[in-house]
Amino acid sequence: MTYRVAMDIGGTFTDVVCYDERSGAVTASKAPTTPGDLAEGVFAALARVVDDPSDISFFVHGTTQGLNALLERKGARVLLLASRGARDVYQIARGNRERMFDLRYRKPAPLVPRQDVMEAGGRLDHRGRELVPLDEEAVRAAARRARAEGFDAVAVCLLFSFADPAHEVRAGEILRAELGEDVLVVLSHEVAREWREYERTSSAVLEAYTGPVVRRYLGRIERRFAERGLAVPVHVMQSSGGLVNASYAMRRPLQTLLSGPVGGTMGGVAAARLLGRDNAICVDMGGTSFDVSLVVNGRPDVSAEARIEGHPVLMPVVNLHTIGAGGGSIAYAEAGALRVGPESAGAVPGPACYGRGGTQVTVTDANVVLGRVDPAWFAGGLMTLDAGAAGVAVAELAGELKLDPLRLAEGVCDVANARMAQAIRTLTVEHGVEPRGFALVAFGGAGAMHAVFIARELGISEVVVPRFPGAFSAWGMLEADVRRDLTHPYFRHQDTLDGADMSGNLVRLERDAFAALAGQGVPEKRRRVEHAVDMRYEGQDYTLTIPLRDAAEPAGPGFAAEIAARYAEAHTSRYGHATPEAPVEFVMLRSTGFGSFPRTAAPAPGAPEQAEPVVRDVIFDGAVHRTPVLRRSALEGELTGPAIVVEETATTVVPPGCLVTVDDNGFLIVKVDQ
Repeated sequence: MTYRVAMDIGGTFTDVVCYDERSGAVTASKAPTTPGDLAEGVFAALARVVDDPSDISFFVHGTTQGLNALLERKGARVLLLASRGARDVYQIARGNRERMFDLRYRKPAPLVPRQDVMEAGGRLDHRGRELVPLDEEAVRAAARRARAEGFDAVAVCLLFSFADPAHEVRAGEILRAELGEDVLVVLSHEVAREWREYERTSSAVLEAYTGPVVRRYLGRIERRFAERGLAVPVHVMQSSGGLVNASYAMRRPLQTLLSGPVGGTMGGVAAARLLGRDNAICVDMGGTSFDVSLVVNGRPDVSAEARIEGHPVLMPVVNLHTIGAGGGSIAYAEAGALRVGPESAGAVPGPACYGRGGTQVTVTDANVVLGRVDPAWFAGGLMTLDAGAAGVAVAELAGELKLDPLRLAEGVCDVANARMAQAIRTLTVEHGVEPRGFALVAFGGAGAMHAVFIARELGISEVVVPRFPGAFSAWGMLEADVRRDLTHPYFRHQDTLDGADMSGNLVRLERDAFAALAGQGVPEKRRRVEHAVDMRYEGQDYTLTIPLRDAAEPAGPGFAAEIAARYAEAHTSRYGHATPEAPVEFVMLRSTGFGSFPRTAAPAPGAPEQAEPVVRDVIFDGAVHRTPVLRRSALEGELTGPAIVVEETATTVVPPGCLVTVDDNGFLIVKVDQ
């Protein structure tokens, strides 16, 4: 077994990267995604890089099954079991606080209607002490209803179960005994052992809603791979940027919700390390969506909670901002103006130039008309594009808007670029981050085609295009660590903190994290654990996560004052001010276990090919430029734009005035407007 393989299943293409552990060679390919049965696209892509699955020593993939079920509202039918008197916690949610003055705002529709919420007696206090025993008959009544009415999952969220999960554990035992394996039972303390009842309930409901879809998919993939001789576990990317094996992912499917997009972020972390840069903006433009994430100080930008389609979720999540902008985004006329996206032509029928029956103008069609795509060598020659069909579609929309077709085509790209630049501002400028200090790492099938134009909008001076940009998210998965996140509620005031007690709790979390990594098959010498604590000023509602040096740090002298000072510094960095004289409170302990694998080599090219470039007319800023179309494998040194660089998984567009250099890693470094 000599191949390490990663796969990213996108809305249009399934990308695969294969690393040969003997030779160090990295190959990449892709196949059209097969929406009816994703496994078909998976094995079609795999067959292009590996002859026999039994030769695979490590396999990881990203899946959007759970996210798609949520976006399309095609998840499971869920019965929610709540504490008596707390039935409406999930429906009330958090009111309208974030959009208080938006008269058109409507809260996202709950995934569980009120009539599907049941109550069970029993109560714990805020410290987890039992006040009223659990009403086990009410739990059995919920099981009978779930069985009689055909519910797919039951989510259990009882008050203060984060402090002591005894009641939830017993409820889970009863439900599983009554319902068997056919109905998924989700316990909120297993999903998120954290305070805030609504957010914990929402997290449990999300896992119950998406879990059956994810479990069926992963089970099917494991069986299909086993039938073909795969002898190692299937690993899955988590929303946190870490890996877990499929058996764990089937028990905790919520962790895979953003599985697909975060592979690119981890690739960005690896690229930043190779380039010697601390900060990078990662942009992944595929056929359907545009994803933005950040690398800050050499690490992925991860939050302890997130909001997905308006639903809060308590789990570590790479901060991603996604919009409907991709190569397949459809352009159309609305009220006499040009609009682009978010609707996409997808893989079927796809853009007009794919020749699969699509007739509407897409971003890819516009690039074809502008000459920025080589129709004869698209996707490394796997597809030949129909430039005539793209021209007909563009001309038809141009006639509707009374514009010259070339001007319309460039307008489609400009509108898409402006939308993508705004998406980056949402994750940077709106959070006090200046994008000009970052490098823009562009990948995805269409990312390198638009990256320089986006960088110009934001004042970014450097664009980095890695090798195999269309499969870069898959390569990033090979660079990720196994990751397990553990939490422990720890409500203490600064004046009453017992540092030795906090340290003891962290040691227990560390032990559990090491055991979890061992269960994932990580060798002992490759395991490590990092610790942090959630803090706030007395009277505040929300917290900041402050890293700790190790589990023993809180037991040291002067810890309370030192950590309070570090909190004040973090508060100033985040909000622009702090109150150092105010007392602080400790809310949550966090321990994260990491299990590392041997790093793959950067997918660098071989010796440059000797080939004469093809020169063609390409439109930039309304003018025709004679532009060389170059194979990336033939590049060395530096060149000045305009240029079109083509390779197996993507096309890089270099406008006039830009300087391109090929670095030692085989990355294209584009200096914007040089």
